[in-house]
Amino acid sequence: MLVAERHREIVNVLDQEGSVRVTELARLFQVTEETIRRDLERLEAEGRLVRTHGGAVGIRHYEREAPFSEREISYMQEKIAIAREAVQRVVEGDTILLDASTTAWQMARLLPDMRLTVLTNAIKVAVELADRTRIRVISTGGTLSPASLSFVGPAAERMLKEYHVNKLFFSCKGIDVELGLRESSESNAMIKRRMMSISDHRYLLADHSKFGTRALEMLAPLKEVEEIITDSKIDTALLQQLKSRDFSVKLV
Repeated sequence: MLVAERHREIVNVLDQEGSVRVTELARLFQVTEETIRRDLERLEAEGRLVRTHGGAVGIRHYEREAPFSEREISYMQEKIAIAREAVQRVVEGDTILLDASTTAWQMARLLPDMRLTVLTNAIKVAVELADRTRIRVISTGGTLSPASLSFVGPAAERMLKEYHVNKLFFSCKGIDVELGLRESSESNAMIKRRMMSISDHRYLLADHSKFGTRALEMLAPLKEVEEIITDSKIDTALLQQLKSRDFSVKLV
């Protein structure tokens, strides 16, 4: 196979799979890992992929953040089940932080009207809780992200810095056991890092599709999460890998 053909096939693999490791490509094309690394360097220079530690991510899988309306209907039943489990971790008197993920929004829909303070950067979460008379809702300001219907940027981060919560419920673009939590953009990663920094307990709400996705931006090591709440469709081998590293995982 000519080099140009191999490059074209590597891009095709990334278009279909989203991400891939050097070892997998070396095995697929029957060349050395060093050859694949040189291929990835060349393709990254041409703007056709982004290299990660041990592999690469396809351009279209991290540049575009899907609109909220698109994300809210994907894996809906799994997200509702995860949200229902997450609500059980909330007790009266809590101060909680909900991010702008669709699973956090499902959680807001399920929260009972009890004495509670909810801090959020998500418009949909704030609107959902508007008629709960016993829940105090605090929304950040900041720059509006049309895709996620949320506030991001320096102003939102500064406001979060003024608060402290005992529980954070959030999601992310992708999860890799080695690379940790990943986000699709720098602004999303930065706002969620700030959320994590002001929280005592951090609960990751992630359906099975998030695992193995290596999005562009590093958010945080997986060890910074207290508990992962996911659905039973998660790959069995991956689940065992998480448990072997003493990560707390709750299946729904």
